[in-house]
Amino acid sequence: MKSWWMRWWDSDIGYSFRSSPTAIVAALIALLCALAALLAPWVAPHNPFDLASLELSNARLPPAWYPEGQWAFPLGTDDQGRDILSALIFGARISLLVGLVSVALSVLIGVALGLLAGFVGGWLDAALMRLCDVMLSFPAILIALLIAGVGKALFPNAHETLALGVLIVSITLTGWVQYARTVRGSTLVERQKEYVQAARVIGVAPWRIMTRHVLPNVLGPVLVLATIHVATAIITEATLSFLGVGAPPTTPSLGTLVRIGNDYLFSGEWWITIFPGVMLVIIALSVNLLGDWLRDALNPRLR
Repeated sequence: MKSWWMRWWDSDIGYSFRSSPTAIVAALIALLCALAALLAPWVAPHNPFDLASLELSNARLPPAWYPEGQWAFPLGTDDQGRDILSALIFGARISLLVGLVSVALSVLIGVALGLLAGFVGGWLDAALMRLCDVMLSFPAILIALLIAGVGKALFPNAHETLALGVLIVSITLTGWVQYARTVRGSTLVERQKEYVQAARVIGVAPWRIMTRHVLPNVLGPVLVLATIHVATAIITEATLSFLGVGAPPTTPSLGTLVRIGNDYLFSGEWWITIFPGVMLVIIALSVNLLGDWLRDALNPRLR
């Protein structure tokens, strides 16, 4: 009996994946970044957030290929003597955590509300869609800035975990709208089909029809949207951190590292901000390419 991996590998999506060099390279890069972030304490050459191990004499060292550089710090150090390579690995850990958790919550809220709006209809559908229209009338980054700023004002001395929680909530509340509208549109189509009508005739409960019959048939677009939204959430988190309302300086994400290095960009220490920016681009680009491949693989018309 074939394992789930072999069944997936022999399926149409598996064939589409192994016949797409772009998808393979993007998946390898995303997997490498995710494993490095997950295993950061063991992979990183230094612990950049251990204050006892930092030395100001190592501050603002250039990359190792410069004459003044040291191979102990391959990509150089920042203004506090932290190893840039280690900071990138730990920073990617926070960025990926915020991005994945916020997308998971957005999917959970958006799919549930979109399924209810499309299947129940009536005043509930009208109310939820008007709420979506209000949310879409404001730029997502502006809403996230407002929520994150209010959270920082209410909890000025908050613990790091609470600060990251405020960041996740701010991104979640701006991301669920896309899933709700997508699922609602698909549900409006599915509820008119014969299998839904047959389930109603034999007396199946509405909630069971929604969860067992309609939901599996509307998840395709949600998977594509969620994959692309991970990159968007990471960029949003980096933007908020760059503006000073994101991850705290004690546990900086990639956006915080870019903001710290921006102060030294024009004084010659370009590596402090360039390398975190490149890391951010690589992660976002690889996830976006995977989302594009998944969109084509799930839509036979685009193959």
